[in-house]
Amino acid sequence: MKTTVSTHKIPGYGSTARTAKRLTEQAVPVVNRAVPGRMPDVEVILTNERGMAEAMTAADIALAGALDRRTLSRAERDARRLAREIQARAIPRPDKSALIIIDVDKHPSPEAFAVTLVHELTHAMQFSRKGVFERVVANTRAGFGIERQSRRAAREHDWLVGQEEAEAYGFEHLANRIVPGALA
Repeated sequence: MKTTVSTHKIPGYGSTARTAKRLTEQAVPVVNRAVPGRMPDVEVILTNERGMAEAMTAADIALAGALDRRTLSRAERDARRLAREIQARAIPRPDKSALIIIDVDKHPSPEAFAVTLVHELTHAMQFSRKGVFERVVANTRAGFGIERQSRRAAREHDWLVGQEEAEAYGFEHLANRIVPGALA
């Protein structure tokens, strides 16, 4: 269980990176004890909205496999739209580790960062459960049009993602153990 924290295309965020590294080192054991599953190796990337879209596209392409130019441009467009809407995202990697991409501009305080970090670490733990990694890969490949997915499998994936989100929201209270008053 190795944890790394780095920045992507955000110069001048040294103190933010140090705070993020400290909070990540504190959050990993707390989430590992509380959430069922196994904590994979985790890489946390701190970035802005534009860098988040680039990192998400690269991670999705690595997960899905080779893409043609048209599919690649669609993936970049979808990632830019998604990056505007979300604060962070956890993405499994082909080597069964997890990548957590966090938009630092949407986290004004360490408390807000801690809540998001716990939420995304919960998703990283969920990737280690039986069948979850394979389901995410299949859905990503279906989203890019590489391989087809039945309607039933797509509905099941959407339902399970809803369940996983509810579980991750349920564990956000663990952020209070890292930064007291995070969910005040």
